Amino acid sequence: MKSKKLATSNGTLIKRIIRYKYFYMMFLPVLLTSLLFYYMPMYGIKFAFTQYGPFAPPKFIGLENFTTLFKNPNFLSAFRNTITLSLLNLFIGMIVTIVFALLLNELKNKFCKSFVQTLLYLPHFLSWVIVASIFTIILSPQDGFINQILVQLGHKPFYFLISEKWWTPIFLFISRWKDTGWGTIIYLAALSGINPELYEAAAMDGANRLKQCFYVTLPGIMNTILVVFILDLSKVMNLFDSVFNLMNPLVYNVSDTVQTYTFRIMSEQSDYGYATAVGLFKSVVVLVLVLSANQVSKKIKGSSIL
Repeated sequence: MKSKKLATSNGTLIKRIIRYKYFYMMFLPVLLTSLLFYYMPMYGIKFAFTQYGPFAPPKFIGLENFTTLFKNPNFLSAFRNTITLSLLNLFIGMIVTIVFALLLNELKNKFCKSFVQTLLYLPHFLSWVIVASIFTIILSPQDGFINQILVQLGHKPFYFLISEKWWTPIFLFISRWKDTGWGTIIYLAALSGINPELYEAAAMDGANRLKQCFYVTLPGIMNTILVVFILDLSKVMNLFDSVFNLMNPLVYNVSDTVQTYTFRIMSEQSDYGYATAVGLFKSVVVLVLVLSANQVSKKIKGSSIL
């Protein structure tokens, strides 16, 4: 009986594939890309447990790379910086993005709204190399716009990007300048899905615009906020381009991240085993964060996102 049912299900599956063959053909490039770039590289996880360099075959050493990892002050500093920069950028970014989306949603003039949206979106399409170059010129101690103002006010020129005190605020500001506009697209789409009758009912009950925002708008986009939060949380350990193009050796204490640390290990020391261990640890941390956030979402709204 089991073999008969299995044969029937296989026949149904084959008929379904034949019937929808063009859809499966459209899906095939995505499947092959995922296998090639996401699943095949997982084979390299084994190198995290080996001593491996460019001129020697892999030698199994167990958990020694991880032991070295947790004793290395440079890695611990990079890990701390990654969590700090990512979480600050995540929470500030969500607040700023939601606020801008709410403000844009209140604009009634279509031309003004489109103009402001365009200004906000444009920085997103610039590469981090260009963005870092622009702000390096603006903050230059020789002829930068900011330092020219300081000189006019009687202060000495100051190189902001080599100051540990100023580097983090500047990084967060540049990140928001680049990505806030793009993030508003998702929330504007979610805002357009809120039933206008809810606002009418709230107005009839005496709610002003601020109360409508707290009791109608924010609850209406809460699911979107949670989904975006979990998706962004999965990227907290992937700080490279934005940091690498703005950092320098004088601010490693506050700017060095796990990704830039791994890049230096690979390029300067060619210690592939140790670098793989760092990457594996990073992936485990991301997995824990995402699953934890998903459980919190389940407690808040009664259902999980994943």
